[in-house]
Amino acid sequence: MTDSPEPPSFRLAYVPGVTPAKWVRIWHERLPDIPLELLQVSAAEASDVLRDGGADAGLVRLPVDRTVFSAIPLYSETSVVVVPKDHVVTAAEEVTLEDLADEVVLHPLDDVIGWDRPPGEPAFERPATTADAIELVAANIGVLVVPQSLARLHHRRDLTYRPVTDAPQSDIALSWREDATTDMVEDFIGIVRGRTVNSSRGRTQPEPERKQRPEKGAGRKPASGAGKGAARGSSGAAKGFRGGSGGSKGAGARRGKPKRRG
Repeated sequence: MTDSPEPPSFRLAYVPGVTPAKWVRIWHERLPDIPLELLQVSAAEASDVLRDGGADAGLVRLPVDRTVFSAIPLYSETSVVVVPKDHVVTAAEEVTLEDLADEVVLHPLDDVIGWDRPPGEPAFERPATTADAIELVAANIGVLVVPQSLARLHHRRDLTYRPVTDAPQSDIALSWREDATTDMVEDFIGIVRGRTVNSSRGRTQPEPERKQRPEKGAGRKPASGAGKGAARGSSGAAKGFRGGSGGSKGAGARRGKPKRRG
């Protein structure tokens, strides 16, 4: 007895801060027979997971290696500064990097913001993770600039955040290995792009079966009057042929000779 093959499934990786729930729900509605497996990975390991085939596609933070991966940018996240609730920054609705110039700004090793030049004063040492940095902010060791989704993910009652208007943003994209663009990847691309089920884009849909057309001229009825006209034309032609030169005499007899005037 041979083992039956496992049913196909779609494996979707996603990084912290990304919420794939809406797209997963649509997948289950459209493709109920294909399970979707979610795999949460850190931003740093997302590329390795996709490259090694651990997931079919991923919701990742840009940039990615475009020589290996395809990517569809989905949205950009506002960067915010996380501070204690009694911090002076909370007096404003939004701040700039210059407002943080005298602050100790923490830069964890898993920082996902692509800084050209990190703002503020550097901390004595870099925390290993964003979660560790949040603990240091709560202990009044410094402040932290992160994408807004990560500030919400690590929410604490004693902390709050404010938008930083001139900080770099973090871009979220759907990415997959370029040489592994499967039908299921195409299906998920259609979902995140908002295509309808019947959209002609995305995965190529099989063409509906066409009714076989009869051969040209076969089974066609003559147009109304065509048969009769053809018969009359044939009959007239036959008469003309039989009449030969006599036909012309007949024509003259009908016209008659002109009468002489006395």
